[in-house]
Amino acid sequence: MTHQHTHEHEHEHGHTYEHEHEHGHSHPHGGVKGFLYDLFVPHTHDAADSVDDALEASKAGVTAVKVSMFVLLGTTLLQFVFVLFTGSVALLADTIHNFADALTAVPLWIAFVLGRRLATRRYTYGYGRAEDLAGLFIIFVVALSAVIAGWEAIDRFIHPRPVENAWWLIAAGLIGFAGNEIVAIYRIRVGRKIGSAALIADGVHARLDGITSLSVVLGAIGVLLGFPLADPIIGLLIAISILVLLWGTVKSVGARLMDAVDPHLIERVEHTLQHTTGVTGVQNVKLRWSGHRLLGSAVVTTDALALHDATHVAEHASAHVRSELRNLDDFRVTPVNANN
Repeated sequence: MTHQHTHEHEHEHGHTYEHEHEHGHSHPHGGVKGFLYDLFVPHTHDAADSVDDALEASKAGVTAVKVSMFVLLGTTLLQFVFVLFTGSVALLADTIHNFADALTAVPLWIAFVLGRRLATRRYTYGYGRAEDLAGLFIIFVVALSAVIAGWEAIDRFIHPRPVENAWWLIAAGLIGFAGNEIVAIYRIRVGRKIGSAALIADGVHARLDGITSLSVVLGAIGVLLGFPLADPIIGLLIAISILVLLWGTVKSVGARLMDAVDPHLIERVEHTLQHTTGVTGVQNVKLRWSGHRLLGSAVVTTDALALHDATHVAEHASAHVRSELRNLDDFRVTPVNANN
């Protein structure tokens, strides 16, 4: 049964769920491993603070993409000027990554706009999956930029070229780090808020580029200490590290495309349904992401004998769940008589 009414009665259900499972995840916590995991594989499943209006969420995503794109383009132009003066292959690699990061905003921007379109008879679930396809494109661009940077570093080993103005190189690396980290924090924060795996992937991409910028600084310090090979070595390490760290993003976006959801969300839905008046049992709870919005369904048992009463219980349960998961656009509840 489909139910689409407004949330005017959502908080009248006596629902006392205090999110006791809020942090019951299998992600590593504490120590260096936990720190790195949270840094490079931030999760999206906590819907407690999510934007509950689909149009508002889409606008927030577009704004995040536009602002971060212009910030990164500015950072790239500044770094390219420094490349011309220093001849650093590590800085060139970093500049390529920043430019690639700015470019990934374009398909993500298009995906957010497409996601606003209404469902059709052909695309019955709407166009939200365009966002996940954009996530795949982001992964491809990041991997390609790492390969290009690695190739440039190897070429510099074969055809050495002196690095000039190392202090300028340090300044350029710090500029790159600051620009990327600002963008990363902004994208990941908005991505978490609206539940967008693709936007978070783009934020992780920016964070990786920020780390590469700090690596450029290390290469410049090596040059100042009389070790010119530090520059291509750092450039090569940058390329390798990006490919290694990219795996977490590949798994995250791939999981979305395979309709994976965090089991914690299923537990919250089950708990909410079980605490809905008239529901005596819960079966077959399903959730799936469509871009940064959730869709789902469930079968509930009820003691209500009349069809009207069973329908009312199902509508009540649907509203209850959508008040718990604010980025859940549609939740279909099918009632089954417990005595059958």
